[in-house]
Amino acid sequence: MKTIENPENQIAFFKGKIIRRTIYQKEWWFSVLDVVQAITDSPQPKTYWAKMKDRDKALFEPFPF
Repeated sequence: MKTIENPENQIAFFKGKIIRRTIYQKEWWFSVLDVVQAITDSPQPKTYWAKMKDRDKALFEPFPF
């Protein structure tokens, strides 16, 4: 994964696709929609993610912090 340097935010590339990420409480956080688009090559990652959440209700729950 290649990155473009930036103090707080960085853009990562996975298979030539841009993945937005940022540091939050000393952890990297990635854009779910960018990851879904890069992994699935879906032309509509937002719709793909919504359908995944409908099929698996655990994805709808907020992540524990």
